Amino acid sequence: MKPSIAATPMPSTPPPRLEPRDLALVLALVRGGTLGEAARLLAQDGSTVFRALQRLEKRLGLALFERHRLGLQPGELALALARSAEAIEGELDRADELLQAGDRRLHGTLRVTTTDTLLIGLLLPLVSDFRVAFPQLTLELLAGNQLASLSRRDADIAIRATTRPPEHLVGARLGVIRSALWAHRRLLPASVSQSDPSVLPWVSPDADDSLADHLSIRWRRRVYPQVQPVLRCNSILSVAQAVRCAAAIGVAPRFLLQGQADVVALTGDEPALDTELWLLTHPDVRHLRRVKVFFDFVRERLVLP
Repeated sequence: MKPSIAATPMPSTPPPRLEPRDLALVLALVRGGTLGEAARLLAQDGSTVFRALQRLEKRLGLALFERHRLGLQPGELALALARSAEAIEGELDRADELLQAGDRRLHGTLRVTTTDTLLIGLLLPLVSDFRVAFPQLTLELLAGNQLASLSRRDADIAIRATTRPPEHLVGARLGVIRSALWAHRRLLPASVSQSDPSVLPWVSPDADDSLADHLSIRWRRRVYPQVQPVLRCNSILSVAQAVRCAAAIGVAPRFLLQGQADVVALTGDEPALDTELWLLTHPDVRHLRRVKVFFDFVRERLVLP
């Protein structure tokens, strides 16, 4: 009887190891959603990012993203890797804070997103004093009607007018933004009290889809349903400027037009036009010192009429 010979197990191939640049690539692709946007986040060109993704997927032996016409759809593994990369990013931020603990001067970049209206009317007047207080901190101010994603770290802080801030964000309520219907005196009869707003030319912000349901539009349609605006634009700041130039009458916040020469309010307090001003950030970055000092500074200095 021949002795049995035990089969020698073949050595298994160890799974591929990920490198920091792999996680940075996946995180940028998840946040950006497209090769072009990921390239911008990584400060690389699109072809470099595409080749890097191809090499990574080949090394892992699987596809991390599903390609489609509008961009890249991350799979479950890509999302999990992105979460790990975000955790590492958060720890690096904390380590940076520790390094700066002995040097009370703030360094680095703070990205703040808001609308052009809030940027021009409320934030920029505070920037000079903030720069004096924190001269080595670079501010990136991003203006747009769409809320930049704080979850994807498109920005660190958002300043927004809303009565319902996103539940996944944390922040501070800065006060109530009060608005009115405004007109330049050149468009009015001798007695403002005799003016009928419905017969005057109106400007409306509904040239932008993101503002199509703006509270000023809802208010106008309810109170003056017969009015058809003769001028449409894509921001509240443009509405205010049109009023200043006597191009039309329109609804705008008091902080933009109150006290402007020859501009008068045709309405008093209109609760239907009120909204709240919020300072928001993501829970993952609320601990950062640069975020904290900006919160404290704005809450102390910003005053709404």
